Amino acid sequence: MRSLSACKENPLIVNALPLTLLSIVIPARNEEGAIPSTLRHLHLELSLRQIPHEIIVVDDGSTDTTWDVLTQTAAEITQVRPVQNPGANGFGRAIQYGLENMRGDAVVIMMADESDDCRDVVRYWDVLNEGYDCVFGSRFMRGGGVIDYPWIKLLLNRTFNFFIRALFGIKLNDTTNAFKAYRRTVIKGINPILSQHFNLTVELPLKAIVRGYSWTVIPITWRNRRFGVAKLKIAEMGSRYLFICLYVWLEKTLSRGDYRKPAPEQPAGFSGNGE
Repeated sequence: MRSLSACKENPLIVNALPLTLLSIVIPARNEEGAIPSTLRHLHLELSLRQIPHEIIVVDDGSTDTTWDVLTQTAAEITQVRPVQNPGANGFGRAIQYGLENMRGDAVVIMMADESDDCRDVVRYWDVLNEGYDCVFGSRFMRGGGVIDYPWIKLLLNRTFNFFIRALFGIKLNDTTNAFKAYRRTVIKGINPILSQHFNLTVELPLKAIVRGYSWTVIPITWRNRRFGVAKLKIAEMGSRYLFICLYVWLEKTLSRGDYRKPAPEQPAGFSGNGE
């Protein structure tokens, strides 16, 4: 079920181009235990639905056998494209490198540890093809859910998401989750991307909203990783997240729409208000 309240906030969807290739960008650092099953399950799910796709896995300075596992998997699954982040390491940097190397006209950002459901990737693709610029998932709406979420992270998550909702006046209640989908035009339109770490998870959706791209919300599910160690440090959820939220808020407040998506041309005689 879609969030109707969120849908009402979207600009009118007009003349959206059909999508031809889905890119999935996955940052990976020391994920040798989880990444093989993540890639196989994802490729199988997309292939069963006949969705043209590429899976870009960005090795972000792994010190285990992640790169060897990726190259072996790529030899089996041609849609897997492993790349190595050539610059400084960081979650945001790795995702940006993946976005720079994507070939698709739509992208889903996904975690390497199987915490995100591959079936939700298919749903993202379907909703993007309805014409939306962005599709955001929420684990905390009807139909969504979490499994084995550490209670301290859950408390901090809900607190910070409440802060974002109040600051920006939006109904999206899971902004901090990285697992989201965008048309390529959105990624181009929200540059420059500043975040080098996990705060990128809030920069992308907030900039898309502030700059006027259409969006909607669907319920998604999340489960805690079964392999490896979580890379997000709780201390990072402070100053870096706060900085990028205030930066985008200042853009929204002071830029007077300088960065907004150009409004599409309407057919002659079209009022745009449903009349």
